[in-house]
Parts: sequence; C-alpha cells; structure tokens
Amino acid sequence: MASIDRMSLLELLRKSGSDGDVDFLKEALNVLVHSLMEAEVAAQIGAERYERNTERTNQRNGYRQREWDTRVGTLNLSIPKLRKGSYFPSLLEPRKRAEKALLSVVQEAYIHGVSTRKVDELVESLGMKGISKSEVSRICRELDEVVIAFKERPLEGQFPYVWLDATFPKVREGGRVRSMALVVAIGIRETGDREVLGFDLGMSEDGSFWLEFLRKLVARGLRGVQLAISDAHEGLRRAIEQVLAGATWQRCRVHFMRNVLS
Repeated sequence: MASIDRMSLLELLRKSGSDGDVDFLKEALNVLVHSLMEAEVAAQIGAERYERNTERTNQRNGYRQREWDTRVGTLNLSIPKLRKGSYFPSLLEPRKRAEKALLSVVQEAYIHGVSTRKVDELVESLGMKGISKSEVSRICRELDEVVIAFKERPLEGQFPYVWLDATFPKVREGGRVRSMALVVAIGIRETGDREVLGFDLGMSEDGSFWLEFLRKLVARGLRGVQLAISDAHEGLRRAIEQVLAGATWQRCRVHFMRNVLS
C-alpha cells in the first residue's frame, strides 16, 4: 500500500468531529492496545497463546477488566493474568504518554496505509522489547482490517451537501517519491453532522478518476445530494452532472477568492 508522507486528511478527520470518525479511531485504538498487550505477555512468558515449547516460563490465567479513559472515549481493557507473578501493561505505567502515542500512531496508520515501521517505532518508544517483526506485521494486519472497514463502510442516511476537493501529496511508492492526487469527499447529514465520506489516491485528478470515485460513493449508499461544492475543475463538474443527477453545483468560494487574488 502506498505510503503518504504529508496530506490534509488527518486535519479533515480532526475537524469533522462526527461520531463515525471517533468510532473508527476508538475501534482501531482498541485493536492496537490489545494486540500490544498480548505481544508483551508472549515475550514475558516465552510463548504465544496455546503454544507449547520448552522455553515457556509461565502460563496465562484469564483476564482482568479495567477501564482506560482516552481522547476517543473509554476503552474496556482485558488485561492478561499470569499463574505466577503478575503482568501490568507498559503502556499504562505512570508518567508514560502511551495513550497519546497510540492514538497518534492509529491516525498515522490511517493516512500512511498502516506502516509496520510506524508500529515498530511506537513499540520502541513505549520501551516494549522482545516483539518480533512478524508480531508487528500481525498487529498491522489487524489494524488494516479496521482501516479498510472504515473506508468501505456503507453510507447510511442522506447527505444534502457534499464537498469535493483534491490535494497533491508526495507519495512513496515502489521506491520512488512522486506527486499524486488525493481526492476527498465530505458530506453534511440532514442533522448537520459532518462526515468524511471517502477518499482515494490516483495518478492524476482527471475526469475519469473523479467519475469512478463518485460512482463508488453512490454504490456505498450516497444519496439525497442537493448541492455539490467544488472548484471549477471541468472533469469534476462533468462527473457531478453524470453521477449526482439532480444536484446543484456551486463553485467553492475559497477557491474562487484564491483565483481572484492571484
């Protein structure tokens, strides 16, 4: 998966404030926290779950529940227990900014395509040693499932207003860094809540790319669009007319003022 160095999507997520975005971050954070605890316990006792080997020094003995308040809500943690001695997650130790770091890496994973390097750096920053590269890759695969579920989730309800725009981040792909088009759609529900509807990455911001992007949104359930707001990109305007039939188009005032001032 391509790794995007810098883009505005993270800011869009932060500003959106919708329940859907918060739920995504909370679910992803929950997956990451439990995966890291399981990996840390495996390193401490010398064996994975249900694994039999001669190097095992201890055994698991169920779980104990604990609540953990984070910026995206309260997580119900299932902390592993041991038959001999005790285990306490490093990420919960006093004076460690683990929760902030974990949330940060989840957001980074969201915009970077879930990089094993990012998760590896997080593990090191928390002082958690003994976690193999294969374990890091497994954690990334679990996070990837959450990311894909958010990106491909069905769109329920109506979105009378939709903003469409593109930015051009530098993307590392196949050992090369190139400029690519990142297109983003943001919708307003009838309740007034704002939500990131979808995004996609392509080689250029041409009409065919916008057409395919809008068709995917409609296939996922986008409906009820009355007003579409974008810049004056001709390919995008034609795609809106073709896919969002009946919707009125309005030129984005921010883009219009930039054009006037330049």
